[in-house]
Amino acid sequence: MPNLNIKTTHKPIKTYYTELEKYAQLGEANEGTVRAAFQNLLQHYCGQSNLTLLCEKSHYTPEKRRIIPDGEVVDGFGLPHGYWEAKDTQDDLHVEADKKFAAGYPSKNIVVQSPTHALLYQHGQLQLDLDITNPRNLVHVLETFFAYQAENIAAWHTAVAEFREIVPELGEKLEVLIETERQNNPHFQKVFTNFHEQCQASINPNLSIAAVEEMLIQHLLTERIFATVFDNRDFTRRNIIAREIENVVDALTERTLNRSEFLRPLNPFYVAIEQTASTITDFSQKQGFLNTVYEQFFQGFSVKVADTHGIVYTPQPIVDFMVKSVEHILQTEFNRSMSDTGVHIIDPFVGTGNFIVRIMQALDPISLERKYTADPPEFQCNEVMILPYYIASMNIEHEFFTAMHRYMPYEGICLVDTFEMAEAQQMSLFTADNTARVEKQKESPMFVVIGNPPYNIGQVNENDNNKNRKYETMDQRIADTYAKDSKATLKTALYDPYIKAIRWGLDRIGEEGVVAFVTNNSFLSGLAFDGMRKHLADDCDAIYR
Repeated sequence: MPNLNIKTTHKPIKTYYTELEKYAQLGEANEGTVRAAFQNLLQHYCGQSNLTLLCEKSHYTPEKRRIIPDGEVVDGFGLPHGYWEAKDTQDDLHVEADKKFAAGYPSKNIVVQSPTHALLYQHGQLQLDLDITNPRNLVHVLETFFAYQAENIAAWHTAVAEFREIVPELGEKLEVLIETERQNNPHFQKVFTNFHEQCQASINPNLSIAAVEEMLIQHLLTERIFATVFDNRDFTRRNIIAREIENVVDALTERTLNRSEFLRPLNPFYVAIEQTASTITDFSQKQGFLNTVYEQFFQGFSVKVADTHGIVYTPQPIVDFMVKSVEHILQTEFNRSMSDTGVHIIDPFVGTGNFIVRIMQALDPISLERKYTADPPEFQCNEVMILPYYIASMNIEHEFFTAMHRYMPYEGICLVDTFEMAEAQQMSLFTADNTARVEKQKESPMFVVIGNPPYNIGQVNENDNNKNRKYETMDQRIADTYAKDSKATLKTALYDPYIKAIRWGLDRIGEEGVVAFVTNNSFLSGLAFDGMRKHLADDCDAIYR
């Protein structure tokens, strides 16, 4: 962690004392008011250190107790650097700190402060106990707080740097191995060809061999992470898609590759991930950590080019707002709830599962068990890319395990292109189990469609060259509705994925229901979208933005 550029004469320090003086002149001494001065100070120095201050974010301890620190300082991976608790001047900080620790608050690096005093605990021990009316003491507290770095976090950042250098080389070696085995290993040829055909049927008829090779490489390099971060070592044999890919990998490695030996150079990275994940006791943090691992690294380890599928993870506050808004609209407009039997919900572009997990958290235990175990489940989802499909499956299954204290496979997720499902062809979709799930989903009367459509549907690899991929049925629906009633000359924007997503969602709910998507706002006033606006006005009783 770089040293802070901080002195007693610097403006942020002077501003802190000026703000406290103003509060004192107004007779304000309450913690909830005066803590703003220290919060502003932390935010300033977080900016210097490439850290972020999150205020009043709730967590659950290993004992399932809910805690809400006044502030949590996190790094770019969402990993905790330290915590902050604000107290009143009249509070005994030692007593208050002991109360917090007894409740499960972390003590690795936490400042407990009032306007006049600060305690700094590190590694569970009191390091500083200072009068911070003295600016030198305040600076010392801040310097010591920001200089702290947990050993596992330091190892993590070192491993990240090494990972970026090692993975491309391993990916290239695997690419050569796959090509060699495709030429010389009849058993692998047969298994790979079958797998490629299944992928084409489920994901994209034009899916290239290179894209399927990339899926195998990604699976090989990440399988251990999925197995250990959530302590789910049987995932690759229980999950219907991972099981199929493992069969291909087995055929690939049976003659020439010892998987453990080949991946040995990645051991420091795997261990760093596992050790870091083991220190995260709150599931939502663990979920966010795994998302970050994927987003920041596994999109960039492609053999030839980075994945351009267009995955952008939705910030949790937006997910929370959308789920709460859907529940409010269901209650006020339909006198129903997401908890009700028969209210089927789908996220057609599930990514790593954030929306479904948040919906599960909003359900009471009885409703959660009923909707999760229904055949089919009353909340379902689709994903077209293998790694987020894995993560979503594990996130959703882990959320059920956390709530119900028992494991049960989630049977509501399909590896399938949502728009491809609209086509009339009836092909086998990857595996018999996956095909059965897709058919059950098609027969389910969806009442809520929610999610964040990716900006580049269906492109699993740059080699696919399908940025403007055609979906005959969906494209015809756009042509017959939004394009037909548009006065614009140039109508290509109407075929953007998020416009197709809105058209698909409205078609999917039929005569009643709710569609909630993250979109851009160009359709609100753009000339090319005049026909779309006309149909939205005709199709919807209310539109919220």
